Amino acid sequence: MSAIFWFEIPVLDINRAQKFYSTVLDAEIPILDMTEQMGSMLGALPDNGGVGGMLVQNSQFGYAPSSTGTLVYLALGETDLNDALGKVEQAGGKVLMPKADMGERGFSAWIEDSEGNKVGLHSYL
Repeated sequence: MSAIFWFEIPVLDINRAQKFYSTVLDAEIPILDMTEQMGSMLGALPDNGGVGGMLVQNSQFGYAPSSTGTLVYLALGETDLNDALGKVEQAGGKVLMPKADMGERGFSAWIEDSEGNKVGLHSYL
């Protein structure tokens, strides 16, 4: 069983973050308005049958983007990591660490998203 059950990535602007992650992950990121229930605007990240997570805009409970602290890696599966990295800057982010070969564990890279979070990307290509 995975040690990870769920993750949330804090954002300041849900629409800007949705556009960034939709571009980089080449995926649809639906926005859920949960302001009445929990004060949050949420963007559902693709889970591809694995661990799920959300983009969360909610300053009321201390959600603030950060380049320090826990580093979450998003799985790109069979997508070439270079393809995703090539979209980062045009989507408003930065490549912090280029594609690194991790041997049989695949490839990883670090990016800064449009909100200022440091996020890892992982792929087997």
